[in-house]
Amino acid sequence: MIRFGPAGIPLSCKGRTLKDGIEDVHNLGLNALEVQLLRTNMSERPADADEVGKIPCEIESELIIDILRLKGEKMEPVSDLDKPIKKGDTLIGLNCGVARSYPELKELGSMAKELDVKLSIHTPYYMDLICNEDICYRSMDAIRWAAIIAGQLQAEIVTTHIGLYGDVTQRTALNRVKTRLGSLSKWITKNEMKVKIGVENSGRQEVFGSVGEILSLSRSMKNIVPVINFARIHARESGSLREPSDFEKLINSVQSVMKGAPVYSHFSGVEHETGNEKRLTPIKKGDLRFEPLAECILDNEYDICVISSSPLLEHDAMYMKVILERLLAKRMAKEVKVVKKGG
Repeated sequence: MIRFGPAGIPLSCKGRTLKDGIEDVHNLGLNALEVQLLRTNMSERPADADEVGKIPCEIESELIIDILRLKGEKMEPVSDLDKPIKKGDTLIGLNCGVARSYPELKELGSMAKELDVKLSIHTPYYMDLICNEDICYRSMDAIRWAAIIAGQLQAEIVTTHIGLYGDVTQRTALNRVKTRLGSLSKWITKNEMKVKIGVENSGRQEVFGSVGEILSLSRSMKNIVPVINFARIHARESGSLREPSDFEKLINSVQSVMKGAPVYSHFSGVEHETGNEKRLTPIKKGDLRFEPLAECILDNEYDICVISSSPLLEHDAMYMKVILERLLAKRMAKEVKVVKKGG
């Protein structure tokens, strides 16, 4: 199946809630939506007496994303949110703009499924899983929280960036990322979650995320999958994606680690220079064209989701869908002519 959708609530959507966005995507004839978890505000408070014995998803007034519990002399997180709240626990609430509570998340997930709008989550854009500073552990928390939200929304993938190489070698960076994503992968398995962490490739040489690196992560760990950002690959590889065969080689390499799951991707135009992305652009600008990718998808019958990360969001998502449908119509018309001629 081929899915198209925007990276965020459509710009033309009159409302700005996720519910409005899902409905608008459906009404536009699209069938995917990447939820942007870009701003998160946390609140910390002691558990109320009437909350003791409940699990976080039973609290309807707040989205409790973490529980801190006294262990020895330290407050440590409770990794399993299906365990009941105890007296003395500290509750961490998350205000992320997606939903106010777990019941609301579940309702939104059910609505999206009913409308056949495939949801996914994108973590904040500034992430760092390479350094040894506090930002690394905040980034890991952001991925973990996104995975919890994704599970409630019935979304199957959480896309994230990794961060700058900084002052370490690429080998050291890769080893650190494997350790940190490995920890998150074990947490996903322990909690029997269906969500995958999608590592998106980068468009700049100083930022972790070559195609080889994201494939290496996916091959070496459970619950980690590659996310193809075609524009950023095109930029990082100095304009490498031009012919259908260029896209086919790339997608086949990603499919080899997906184990039958759909390929998840982003597409937009891009301005680039000397192997580095300058900025993402509308599809009609720049030298990355969608037509060769559309031909490649039809030739190989790929199961793929294409998210528009263009500044025009839903406009370019619909533009890509129209291009693919026109190519398909031309092929079908040609086949009909051949059949009639043969008859």
